[in-house]
Amino acid sequence: MRVRRILPIGLTAPAVVLLGLLLALGGARCEACFSIVAGKDASVDGYVILAHNEDDHPPQIVHHHKVPRKSYRTGEKVALLNGGRLDQVGQTWAYIWSRMPGMLFSDSYINEWGVAITSDNCPSREDKPEITEGGIGYMLRRLVAERAKTSREGVLLAGELVERFGYIDSGRTYIICDPGEGWLFCVVNGKHWLAQRVADDRIAMVANTYTVRRVDLSDRKDFLASSDIIEYAVKRGWYDPEKDGAFDFAAVYANPASASSASNFGRQWSGLNYVNEKPIAPGPDLPFSVVPKSKVGPADIMKILRHDNQGKTAAAGASAQAICETGCPICSGATQTSFVVQLRRNMPLDVGIVYWACLASPRTSFYIPFYFGMSDFPLGFSSESERPSADLYESKVGAPFRIDPLSAFWTFSNFCNKMSEAPAAAVELVKGQAGRVERSALAMQESLEETARRLYQNDRATAMQILANYSKGVYLSSLEAMDSVARLK
Repeated sequence: MRVRRILPIGLTAPAVVLLGLLLALGGARCEACFSIVAGKDASVDGYVILAHNEDDHPPQIVHHHKVPRKSYRTGEKVALLNGGRLDQVGQTWAYIWSRMPGMLFSDSYINEWGVAITSDNCPSREDKPEITEGGIGYMLRRLVAERAKTSREGVLLAGELVERFGYIDSGRTYIICDPGEGWLFCVVNGKHWLAQRVADDRIAMVANTYTVRRVDLSDRKDFLASSDIIEYAVKRGWYDPEKDGAFDFAAVYANPASASSASNFGRQWSGLNYVNEKPIAPGPDLPFSVVPKSKVGPADIMKILRHDNQGKTAAAGASAQAICETGCPICSGATQTSFVVQLRRNMPLDVGIVYWACLASPRTSFYIPFYFGMSDFPLGFSSESERPSADLYESKVGAPFRIDPLSAFWTFSNFCNKMSEAPAAAVELVKGQAGRVERSALAMQESLEETARRLYQNDRATAMQILANYSKGVYLSSLEAMDSVARLK
């Protein structure tokens, strides 16, 4: 969830550290995680769509797994990373897991009920957190995926865990969705949190600072929070109801530097302007969500996640408006993985939950559809290897390009590395190839799903095999497209 870039060939480990520092300090740069929630009435599917770009410093690797349901005996415990323990439930749900070994806050999950969870780092101003039994961090989203049948249930569970143990990081917005509702769960270092539901006809976007503003805690349909969220802010001197007026969560709890960063609000501004009817004025006071000019589908969301600055960069010391107007990039070489997930329940969820996964930056990569009912991802998408060393990472992304279906992450990351140094014409060629592959996949989707739906009740195995073959075909088409571009480069 931090800034990073695919490394040029030959970059040494000390240079990696220096590059990371320079990128972190560069005020005009606009690179980090990004999330989108489209409410069910804002989606062409009639159900919620969740999307996310995950950005992290190298060296990294991303694995994709399908984890089955599991049963546990009475009395078994769940061990948290820092020593806390809680009772295990009798059964945990099956889930898709986007796993980044060695990273505490970078995994994403979608469970068998269509409850999906991902996150954006959103620093808070809290400097005196209350932590019990070592606190909770890494396991928070896993427990939601394992136990929640609805997004609201997931929000309440996450809130309960935060209030019991205390959150160990500065702050974060967890995006928790199901087919019917999307929530932004804002957690603060310690034991405070607040969540807002995205209205059914709206789209919300998050770019590394809290976006929940004016709240009505009496409205339990749209807002949930720890009981003393306002009283604590008053006690700390962050909020004075008489002077400040209505309670504004982001203004009160966000780290001021993050909230005023043009890198953050510039990316949110860039994304919202894709879907809003009229242009939105640049600046930090952006709406929590907007009603889109038209309903959105996966292709529309992919376009937003691919947004880059098209070679434009604001000058050092530029105004916030100038930074925004250069078109703050939502994707970059920093993106390790990206996804769009369709959460549909007008069909068996094995068919209705579609996870469009993209490895490396979507700017020069491909979204590939995978169905929840598959037994697992193709071999090339999952393994048990841990986070690579800097030397191994550099050797993989810096090697001559060749497609390897059994090493998806390294194939896509290597290709992204090559494209980072390629001329604009080659990048445009890749974008064209990605568009062709994805348009073909989307055109085939409805008829294949209809076939699978008819078969599903009496022959689930055949239904899912049809969809697995479809996914594999899109994967192989993506590899062939990359190979064709690499040969021309």
